[in-house]
Amino acid sequence: MIANSQWVDRGLLDAFKAEGTDAHRLCTIDNGWAERFGRDILISFRTTAARDRLILELKEWERSVEFSIDRVFARFLPKQNEERETPKLLSGNGDENLQTVATEHHLKFGIDFGAGYSVGLFVDQRENRRFVRQTKPKRVLNCFAYTCSFSVAAASGSAQTVNVDLSKKSLERARQNFVLNSLSTQAHKFIADDVRPVLQRLARRGERFDMIILDPPTFSRTKRGEAFHVEKDFEELIVSAFELIDGDARILLSTNCETLNEEALERMARYCLKLSRRAGSLHRQPLPVDFPPGTAASTIWLTLR
Repeated sequence: MIANSQWVDRGLLDAFKAEGTDAHRLCTIDNGWAERFGRDILISFRTTAARDRLILELKEWERSVEFSIDRVFARFLPKQNEERETPKLLSGNGDENLQTVATEHHLKFGIDFGAGYSVGLFVDQRENRRFVRQTKPKRVLNCFAYTCSFSVAAASGSAQTVNVDLSKKSLERARQNFVLNSLSTQAHKFIADDVRPVLQRLARRGERFDMIILDPPTFSRTKRGEAFHVEKDFEELIVSAFELIDGDARILLSTNCETLNEEALERMARYCLKLSRRAGSLHRQPLPVDFPPGTAASTIWLTLR
C-alpha cells in the first residue's frame, strides 16, 4: 500500500460490499480527504498540495486494489461558508449525468455533484444511521434534515418522520430518497422552515417523538436574517427538543464545529438535563472504521428517562 497514508485496503472494500455500502471515506490526510460514492470519487482539499497528493495516491490506490473509477471530482474546503463552490470534474466523462445513486447498508441515496457544495450524503454519520435502524423508533423529528438520510433509515423500520429544513430543494431531494427506497412519503412530513419556530409550534400542538435528530450547521441565518451560532444557540435547541418528548426517547446531538468536540457536547447535554430537571444517559456510537480519530463530526446520543 501507499507509504505514509491510510487508504482503505481490499479487505475493507470487500467488507463494505458485503454489507451493501459503496459510500465511504477512502483516505484522510492533513488538509484533505477522498471519499467514494459508488464508482465516483470526491476529493476535498484545503490546499493545492493536499489535492495534488490525493490525486496522485488515488491513481496508485486504484491499481493496488484493482478498483475501477468512473469519475473524480474535487472541491475546495474554504474557511467561510459563502466561499463554498460546487465540486469540479477532474477526470472522467463530462457528458455523464451529475446525478447518481450510492448505497449504505443496502439503502439508496441520491448523489448530485452539480447541486452545490454538499453532494447529498454525509458518510461520517453511517454508524449513527445504523443505530437508528437498530433501535426502530416509532416517530422521528429530523431537524436540519438536509436530504433526510436519517429519516430514510428510520422509515426503513416503519417509523413516521417529521423533517425540517430551510431548503425546499433539499427536502425535494429527500422525497426522492424515499422513492429510491420504495418508501411511501404519506406517513412523513417535510417542512421548509426555520427549526426554532417549528419546535415551538410542535410543542404547542402537543406533538411527541421518541427520537430527535439535532445536527445544526455551525453558522446560518434564518428567513428573517437572524444569525444562528451553534456554539451559542445549541443548548436552546436541546432544551426545546425536551418539550417534544415524553418517557424514554433518544436525541442525537451532532456538529461539525471545530471548537465543539464530543466532550463539549456532553457538557452541554448534562447542563440541559440539569436545567430541565430531566434524567438521562449518554453514549457514543463507534467511530466509522474508515475515519481516523478526530476527523468525523462530533456526535453523542442522549437517552432521556
